[in-house]
Amino acid sequence: MMKFIRGIVSLIFYLLCCNSVIGQVHTDKNLESSIRALTDSFNGDVGIYIQNLKTGVTVEINSDTIYPTASIVKIPILLGIFDKIEKGEISYREPLIYRDSIKYGGSGIMQFFKDSTETDLSTLIALMLSYSDNTTSLWNQALAGGGAEINELMAKLGYKNTRVNSRTLGRESIWEKYGWGQTTPKEMADILIKLNNRELISKAASEQMYRLLSNTFYTDYAVSGIPAGVNVASKQGMVNASRSEVFLVNSPQGDYVCAIFTNNNEDKSWEYENEAWVMTRKISNLLWNHFNPDQLYQQPEGINKYLEGLAY
Repeated sequence: MMKFIRGIVSLIFYLLCCNSVIGQVHTDKNLESSIRALTDSFNGDVGIYIQNLKTGVTVEINSDTIYPTASIVKIPILLGIFDKIEKGEISYREPLIYRDSIKYGGSGIMQFFKDSTETDLSTLIALMLSYSDNTTSLWNQALAGGGAEINELMAKLGYKNTRVNSRTLGRESIWEKYGWGQTTPKEMADILIKLNNRELISKAASEQMYRLLSNTFYTDYAVSGIPAGVNVASKQGMVNASRSEVFLVNSPQGDYVCAIFTNNNEDKSWEYENEAWVMTRKISNLLWNHFNPDQLYQQPEGINKYLEGLAY
């Protein structure tokens, strides 16, 4: 009996030790220190979630804090649209007619289409993601059933904080605080992870959504710190006092995801050297070189002339 009890105690001790080791493996203190060296002096609020999908290593800085999404809200809208497609309520190639009455300014190109132009849903989705087109995004939001229905889907998928606020009944006061949408770095990173794993809506829907997110026009922020030819699924969101980006890199030595959200930024400029953009580029390149030590990357001389001056 005593041998049995000693065996149980030894097993419990072993399991506790294993849990301790696992916890250490999943926390990269050196990487966290390097990231904090880039964020501690930032003049604004910063939230970050990083995960190496191969090793499980994570870095979290205010990762459960709610931040404005700005145009990153287009990812929940994307999920809402594909949920409708999978249910058969709308077709991916659904023919549509553009009307000037839905025109909305800011980023994107559909606002410059002629009234009565024939288009389709797949074009709306592509423009919403690649060019962060605001007109098509609001159109897609409506086609997905509106903000309330998209929010119900987010809750069903397990996301407690990722919500659409704009044009959503009952969320007017929240809209005043966070704008079009809200999320946390951890939740938005998790959405990309699940899309990469083909786990949201359906395998086919996840694959197509991931392809679409891998075709951004805005490569002058985080993507510029990663070598050309590497697949990166990403979405950017920018307003004056909040510059954010989420990106998942299918790198040779293991996939990794990073969500960088900022708010209350002192630097509200729209120039290449904006403080948040500089920080994002540095973090992105640091992560690439950290996770791919055999394929270190440094931007080629003269690349800045292709990246400077692009206002989101």
